[in-house]
Amino acid sequence: MDAVDNPAPSAEAAAGSDGSALRGPDLARAALQAAKEQSAARRSTARKARVGPGRRKRRGWSGARPDDRDPQPLGRLASRIAAERGWTDQLAGGQVFARWPTLVGGDIAQHTRPVALKEGELTVQAESTAWATQLRLLQRQILKRIADGVGGDVVRRIKVQGPAAPSWRRGPRHVSGRGPRDTYG
Repeated sequence: MDAVDNPAPSAEAAAGSDGSALRGPDLARAALQAAKEQSAARRSTARKARVGPGRRKRRGWSGARPDDRDPQPLGRLASRIAAERGWTDQLAGGQVFARWPTLVGGDIAQHTRPVALKEGELTVQAESTAWATQLRLLQRQILKRIADGVGGDVVRRIKVQGPAAPSWRRGPRHVSGRGPRDTYG
């Protein structure tokens, strides 16, 4: 009968106060009283273990002060997730692409576009060789503007590419070789 973890009445509860064995309802009352005492003892030790030193007792409601359970702005949650997962460098690199016109100015942004950012080297493609040369001359000022706008360690070098020549390898059949000489750019 004790296979269901029912508390067995203690020896003094099974025996009455006068020493006689309890029977029927008196035995049930004594068993119930012993179970209540054991339950109260378990609850008090569990409460002490939960609240123990160094741990705060959690309230069941949110008060007037900010709490972790309060609704959080989406931007704050996104920045916390990015910091926890180590995405801050990639996000800062994305800011260079997103804010390119404001970082370098409208005139330069109209004639150039960022292509890739790998290991601190930003590859920028210019629409003509004249703009590529101009960009190479302004490289230090552009690096300073990017560092001020996004962060110092995001872009350390700029690699400038001229315009891309069109591909002459069109169609299913083509002649291998160098093709037309460099007349572009």
